[in-house]
Amino acid sequence: MIAGLTFAAIAVLMVAGVLLDLLLGEARRWHPLVGFGNLAIGLERRLNRGTGKARFRRGVLAWMLAVLPATALAALLAWAAATVSFWLAAAVHAAMLYVCLGLRSLREHNLPIAHALAQNDLPQARYLTSRIVSRDTSSASEVELTRASAESLLENGNDAVFATLFWFIVGGGPGAVMFRMANTLDAMWGYRTERLLRFGCAAARIDDAFNYLPARLTALSYVLLAPGLAAKRRAWQCWRAQAPLWDSPNAGPVMASGAGSLGVQLGGAAIYHGQLEERPVLGAGVPATGVDIRRAWKLVTHATALWLIAGLALALLLELLEVLHA
Repeated sequence: MIAGLTFAAIAVLMVAGVLLDLLLGEARRWHPLVGFGNLAIGLERRLNRGTGKARFRRGVLAWMLAVLPATALAALLAWAAATVSFWLAAAVHAAMLYVCLGLRSLREHNLPIAHALAQNDLPQARYLTSRIVSRDTSSASEVELTRASAESLLENGNDAVFATLFWFIVGGGPGAVMFRMANTLDAMWGYRTERLLRFGCAAARIDDAFNYLPARLTALSYVLLAPGLAAKRRAWQCWRAQAPLWDSPNAGPVMASGAGSLGVQLGGAAIYHGQLEERPVLGAGVPATGVDIRRAWKLVTHATALWLIAGLALALLLELLEVLHA
């Protein structure tokens, strides 16, 4: 039980949080994660100084200052709500999950890219893609733009949806808040640039640890949802063979299994910060094209439905077992 909530309640609140996200999307003003991002920018500017170990220690301190007080506040709010009533506690947990999820945001940022490519509007597709990835898209082809969007969908499906749901199951609303803040710091500080390599090392490693199990559950979901036994086998083989070659220990399994499930090739060379980076090829089959962005989006939504159904089914099973043992 989490702050007075049974697993059955948590499973129902998972559905509620996803529905709220799909119906309302991200708050256009006063979004908590935007405010948290501004806090992270300020902490990095003030604390990222010195050399070597000093920067690393300052990065650890900055992470603690950013994540721990906000997580404690979320836990205190959830506890206080639970002392008032079940329904208030449920509303607080659902609201926390809602602000941490980004399923609708994935659709709003990626499907317009697919639409632009369908209209042969490469300049617009390049502009839209540049808003969601850090690679250079100024001269990217349709295949390169599709790869960038599909990779973002598959990877951020884990970060913004599945890992968030996982930590909600573990720790309710405060668990989701803690994970999303840690994941945001990795996205902001986890670059291997001269400025951030030492300072952001702790944020990157902590996010790797938080994401380890959720990423593999996400990869398994992509395998299970591949259309047909041959596709499932392909997705599994891509995951096992290609993921170890990828820099990120968690993005590798997610993107390799997702690309294998879709039967397309992702990964490959891309330009980051003016430098050509030779990345391993992920998946198998034909090079991805614009229509595969929509297919990647459907894979993420189907995996979300799978997680929600599995959660509700497990909750029902636990309730039945409790009745039988009563």
